[in-house]
Amino acid sequence: MARRTVALLNALSPEEPQPETVAAVLCEYGEPAPVRLSTADVADLRLAAEELRAVFEATDVDLAASRLNRLLARGTGALRLSSHHGESPWHPHLDSDDEAPWGEWLLASSCLALTVLVWDRQEPPGGVCASPVCRHVFITRGSGPDRRYCSRRCATRERVAAHRRNRAAAGIGPRGEERVTPRRGAGSSGPPAP
Repeated sequence: MARRTVALLNALSPEEPQPETVAAVLCEYGEPAPVRLSTADVADLRLAAEELRAVFEATDVDLAASRLNRLLARGTGALRLSSHHGESPWHPHLDSDDEAPWGEWLLASSCLALTVLVWDRQEPPGGVCASPVCRHVFITRGSGPDRRYCSRRCATRERVAAHRRNRAAAGIGPRGEERVTPRRGAGSSGPPAP
């Protein structure tokens, strides 16, 4: 459920997510096809995703728990089990009804998944990619150094960009040659230096 939350938040992060893209993610994570979403459904899902994003932005477990508690108090119903009239295995629901609007469902089911992660790990459930060109969220896994990027692709892109900035600041060209800065004054074609 937590991986589904991340996949949906990331699919909903562009300015105008396409209903077909969001529907494909829902199907990938177990919703029976075909999933038909209107632009209003996607807008509702996007509002829920923005609220959930605040949990991933939490810098410590206390802040993550506080944000989850606020969302649970405001956006969920009573915990119940549902099999959708025998069409699926029994599973927990926190939304108001089995036919609740998509945004309500995303908020409630994601709160449940993220609550379990905070409870189990005693740390924030994840983070937001540190790349300034990426808005994706991710789930932290296990021990080790703190994760900063949503993917290896983003980490590599940022590492290469930092390397290029450092080389440029040191006056080293892209092929390793030292950049020669023309000196002003005698022999130069520009006006003399003051």
